[in-house]
Amino acid sequence: MDLAYICEWEKWPKSTHCPSVPLACTWSCRNLIAFTTDLRSDDQDLTRVIHILDTEHPWDVHSICSGHSEAVTCLEWDQSGSRLLSADADGQIKCWSMADHLANSWESPVGSLVEGDPIVALSWLHNGVKLALHVEKSGASSFGEKFSRVKFSPSLTLFGGKPMEGWIAVTVSGLVTVSLLKPSGQVLTSTESLCRLRGRVALADIAFTGGGNIVVATADGSSASPVQFYKVCVSVVNEKCRIDTEILPSLFMRCTTDLNRRDRLPAITHLKFLARDMSEQVCPPGHPVVLLCASSQTSSVVECWSLRKEGLPVNNIFQQLSPAVGDKQPTILKWRILSATNDLDRVSAVALPKLPISLTNTDLKVASDTQFYPGLGLALAFHDGSVHIVHRLSLQTMAIFYSSAAPRSVDEPAIKRPRTTGPAVHFKAMQLSWTSLALVGIDNHGRLSMLRISPSMGHSLDAGLALRHLLFLLEYCMVTGYDWWDILLHVQPSMVQSLVEKLHEEYTRQKAELQQVLSTRILAMKASLCKLSPCAVTRVCEYHAKLFLIAASSTLKSLLRPHVLNTPDKSPGDRLTEVCAKITDVDIDKVMINLKTEEFVLDMNTLQALQQLLQWVGDFVLYLLASLPNQGSPLRPGHSFLRDGASLGVLRELMVVIRIWGLLKPSCLPVYTATSDTQDSMSLLFRLLTKLWICCRDEGPTSEPDEALVDECCLLPSQLLIPSLDWLPVSDGLVSRLQPKQPLRLHFGKPPALPGSATSLQLDGLISLMNHTLWAPGQPKMDHLRRLHLGAYPTEACKACTRCGCVTMLKSPNKTTAVKQWEQRWIKNCLCGGLWWRMPLSYP
Repeated sequence: MDLAYICEWEKWPKSTHCPSVPLACTWSCRNLIAFTTDLRSDDQDLTRVIHILDTEHPWDVHSICSGHSEAVTCLEWDQSGSRLLSADADGQIKCWSMADHLANSWESPVGSLVEGDPIVALSWLHNGVKLALHVEKSGASSFGEKFSRVKFSPSLTLFGGKPMEGWIAVTVSGLVTVSLLKPSGQVLTSTESLCRLRGRVALADIAFTGGGNIVVATADGSSASPVQFYKVCVSVVNEKCRIDTEILPSLFMRCTTDLNRRDRLPAITHLKFLARDMSEQVCPPGHPVVLLCASSQTSSVVECWSLRKEGLPVNNIFQQLSPAVGDKQPTILKWRILSATNDLDRVSAVALPKLPISLTNTDLKVASDTQFYPGLGLALAFHDGSVHIVHRLSLQTMAIFYSSAAPRSVDEPAIKRPRTTGPAVHFKAMQLSWTSLALVGIDNHGRLSMLRISPSMGHSLDAGLALRHLLFLLEYCMVTGYDWWDILLHVQPSMVQSLVEKLHEEYTRQKAELQQVLSTRILAMKASLCKLSPCAVTRVCEYHAKLFLIAASSTLKSLLRPHVLNTPDKSPGDRLTEVCAKITDVDIDKVMINLKTEEFVLDMNTLQALQQLLQWVGDFVLYLLASLPNQGSPLRPGHSFLRDGASLGVLRELMVVIRIWGLLKPSCLPVYTATSDTQDSMSLLFRLLTKLWICCRDEGPTSEPDEALVDECCLLPSQLLIPSLDWLPVSDGLVSRLQPKQPLRLHFGKPPALPGSATSLQLDGLISLMNHTLWAPGQPKMDHLRRLHLGAYPTEACKACTRCGCVTMLKSPNKTTAVKQWEQRWIKNCLCGGLWWRMPLSYP
């Protein structure tokens, strides 16, 4: 466990930190972090501001003036990572969603209020979607065996079984409030007391059972008082929300029953369920497991408790009177302690794992044998500045981070070392990432620290096993759609090639239907991996070009319509693919003869609006063919396309479509600068492309391009002007610069002057086509999705992808249906699946 980077605020004039104000921090599955600060000054109260940042660009923080009247006490992301709940000390709850699908533009259209009653616990209702990771089957071929769907009921369902959205909160006075979001946009809110005898609730947490019920744990903050538990059932009756509560067995912490320690630990400072959704993943199966921490001013004790069903002994007399009792022994719910720690330094924050790893005995044994620990450890932060990762069930220490210690070498195991004088700086709030490979902490000085957590917790592993661990988690992100930034923190440049190959190998072992669903996601994942290695930098461009080609092909084919009303067995797009694969003629006109050209008829305005997209296809084909003589040099972008029969086949199909559309409206054709006025550029390129496609298509035997084809491609620069393609700029993110494992010190609101990574240095020397300073001030700008040049200082507002750096305009300059259909593909996310971030306008 080591420090990746620290991000801190600039000095605020006349501002002070308020130690009594708790901090809130939450980490989404899209790797967005929302947090609060405890800063207050004479003219403003920053405890009511919510800060949101992307982990790849932490300096570019977006601060929301939330409108809360008191300090924000709770923050909670939803399962999709696109909506955020916030609650304050005045009982106000707000639901935030992205405005225009931008991660730095938020609006709060709905919310609820329990006036004057501070919120101490907050959660979204469960949607019934749950997976379990089986470490035992990490070597299985099917993703369905590695990541099984767990039977789990939503907290509340609509007609037809669709889960109903909403949230649940617990207040200081012992009230539970539930708000339901109806599909019409209406909010149904209901508030009930947890029990008839209400009392102060200082700490609370919320969990969900597989049967659709909700379990709430509460404590008044005193270790002399019991920790209370309640079962909450939510329903809708006569268009109104109804809440039913039931008291469950309570418990006293074991350390408080010890007469010698009762007075030394007067307060319960932390109360957390180990898993928000309780199923067979926790031990024992399906029963709540709760973590409790009792503290004094200088020390703490942590205990882990489990609620179990135990048999109730029945006297023999009653068994004889009622034989049914003897057949089925009555049971009772009872809390049993699983583990406890000795006296520790005072705990300041707790972070629990979100990775739903299966905790069966077999899976635990395999995890121990292979030293795969993500999801098995929880984090404890102490007032001396240290952070301990302890096992979630046994509470045994697995790794330790000392903020005051000198950075240790990479190979040094994370063993306990002699304590130094503890610093005053400590984490007040912490969160683990969704794969448990990173930890973010907000300290009492307002700084944000990002820590790496090794999958093996610092134990030395052979290279094959380390790759297997990372591959398993990458597959999990590919299946779930979660962002994988935290996994990239642990990928060394030497691992990239092996990881990409193994990832592709596992992908090809899946069913064809699943491969189609995951096709774009794996390309984006490969591109992210290749950014980390200077040897694979050109492949980043190729993967993005392939994503663009897939999207363009799908959009253009979807514009084709059957000529007759009765729908045929195959769509025009499928028939186009079949004809182009069957007919290997190098003459484009002979291929067109076999198609029903009436299916390709489109409105003239639509064809003209698509010209930029068609121009890219034509330029890309010309660029690839001109690159063929240099195919032995993998440093040139496009190298892998020359042996990719499927991609060449798609390009060949699009060339046929463009040729037909050109007959309808010649101005939509790609424009080439030719040395001869009589040359048919489209026919020439189609002929060369077909010859290259025949050499590497999937149906036939693969062969090397013959010398005649290479010679013809060598002549292309003398016949046509070879275009300079606008490749994506290299992202200015951090992950490729964190490989040396030297902590970076950053400042919020100030872009860092980072040293050039090996990737960008390689680009400067070898690839003039790729301008990695494309978005530097004064450089010509490009809309990468509309293929439009924006000039050096664009006047239109733009947005950039947080993952790949792709940039496009916020508003469409074209209103035709075809262009809207193309733009709908990336209105919510970039083509690579990354989030959009609004870019500030630049001025000369």
